Amino acid sequence: MTYGLVPIRRPERSRRLDLESFARDAGVHPELIRRLVILGLLEPHRDGTGTLFFARYQLRDVSRIQRLRAGLGINYTALGVVIDLLDRIADLERQLRTPPTGPTGGSPWT
Repeated sequence: MTYGLVPIRRPERSRRLDLESFARDAGVHPELIRRLVILGLLEPHRDGTGTLFFARYQLRDVSRIQRLRAGLGINYTALGVVIDLLDRIADLERQLRTPPTGPTGGSPWT
């Protein structure tokens, strides 16, 4: 039997998890996931029936939320502000590491 060397891409739907599977993989209760959705900390996909589906990368977001909650000891509502600030700081640091692409407005080098 032979196997192809190229990985087979599965449709996007196979990379999404339903609420129960997502909560199990995240190691939390589904009710906590629902609460995080209500607070706007997670953004699920919804199908026509309103069923929640989550992308696998959002498991990283739940882990981050749990670490911040345990480390800072603040409630889930306040975590929205903290996460927003941390994301803004990361964007600013990324901009500082990226060299400018256009003229800086300074004096010419000649």
